[in-house]
Amino acid sequence: MRLVHSHCTGVFSNRIAIRNAIAQLTKICTSHLTPELKIRLITPESYLWKCKPEECPFVDPFWAFYWAGGQAVTRYILDNTAVFSGSNVLDVGSGCGASAIAAVKAGARNVFANDIDRVACEAISINAYLNAVMVHIVNHNILARSKKINNMDILIVGDMFYDTEFGLTMLTWLLDQKKCSRILIGDPGRHGLIHAGVSLHLKLLAEYQLLDLTVMENNGFKTSSVWELL
Repeated sequence: MRLVHSHCTGVFSNRIAIRNAIAQLTKICTSHLTPELKIRLITPESYLWKCKPEECPFVDPFWAFYWAGGQAVTRYILDNTAVFSGSNVLDVGSGCGASAIAAVKAGARNVFANDIDRVACEAISINAYLNAVMVHIVNHNILARSKKINNMDILIVGDMFYDTEFGLTMLTWLLDQKKCSRILIGDPGRHGLIHAGVSLHLKLLAEYQLLDLTVMENNGFKTSSVWELL
């Protein structure tokens, strides 16, 4: 399957409006497991942290949080650059784009950040600029396509097993993709990872202690791990 790039317009009038809103309503944050990366997030200092859902201009701004699984796998990338150097990497459900950014910094040849949210695509672009790297952004649902993704050495999946039903869909897709690519999963132990039977196919690579703010944002999970799909 050939990856196709698309422009991100989001729910705003244009891309500039999206980017301006992201800049105004998020904060540049380094208080996470990868402080060498600057990421725009919703933090306790942000207006959106305490506002009502109907007051938020973004629909489900998952990209504005640096989830525990994403932090773990991004930390792993930065600590194991030899694994990624010279590789073609796809970050599935990229969110804020941290894992993709880390892969570029680790020396990956080509890095693709995928997300179905058009606003997330703009956030990824902004965060990549903040960290002086370039990533290729892919804005479509790659899980809905039956063909295998060719020419990707490594697939990164950060905190995508938040739901059992979706976890089963993700696992089925990943088991098919692992015939062509190495697959790394970051997850703090969410129910989607456990109850979808994913753990039966995993090898533990690393485990990290989470910062207090991340523990609070992630329902008390105190650690997050990186797994390889076997």
